[in-house]
Amino acid sequence: MADAIFENPRLVAIYDPLDPDRSDLAAYAGIAVEFGARSVLDIGCGTGTFCCVLACLGYSVTGLDPALASLEIARSKPYADRVTWVHGDVSALPASLEVDLVTMTGNVAQVFTSDAEWASVLSAAHGALRPGGYLVFETRDPAKQAWKSWNPRESLIRADIPGAGPVETWNEVTAVDGELVTFRGTTVFTSDGAVVTFDSTLRFRSREAVAASLSAAGFTVNDVRDAPDRPGREFVFVARRD
Repeated sequence: MADAIFENPRLVAIYDPLDPDRSDLAAYAGIAVEFGARSVLDIGCGTGTFCCVLACLGYSVTGLDPALASLEIARSKPYADRVTWVHGDVSALPASLEVDLVTMTGNVAQVFTSDAEWASVLSAAHGALRPGGYLVFETRDPAKQAWKSWNPRESLIRADIPGAGPVETWNEVTAVDGELVTFRGTTVFTSDGAVVTFDSTLRFRSREAVAASLSAAGFTVNDVRDAPDRPGREFVFVARRD
């Protein structure tokens, strides 16, 4: 089940306007060029920005997400008609799907908190890739403790959004248990005073743990790169299907 930030219609409607700078996606588009990919599966595609960018560039694209409300936004974007949208988790992927590149942008990899869930995602990615294809994803470096800034003071965003009016939104950590960090997001809609919250848990795996899980799933880690938009704070794993 997807978190409310991806399913609640009011939160989904302001998701893109609150994060308009998606320059991080240029690195992923560049990787598609680097490896000569022509077909891409984006796991956890959300509101579909990256899928539509790739479709505009002429790629064959499949976008997968469990949040129907997010997919409805995705389907309304330019070039969305060139994307195959799949609603569900990795079990919903067509058995016949074969792509050159699988991506998980925006730290999607961290939402899979259990070992079994993460192994299932890696297995599905492996199964969807042609031999020699690549899996590319980012995940935060736990040593940097990004969650320490997830508090009302440092995470507060105020914005005036067309169609929604002024909003205030912030995050606040509610629990840290080993690799698991749970936080609550709060959004206040000034126009009518509505307060909408959601709770989310992310897993901060070490570089070594991620590499081991990829090896167990039949991948070879070719490279671990720096995230261009958050240098020194995230790992970008580039893994080849064996």
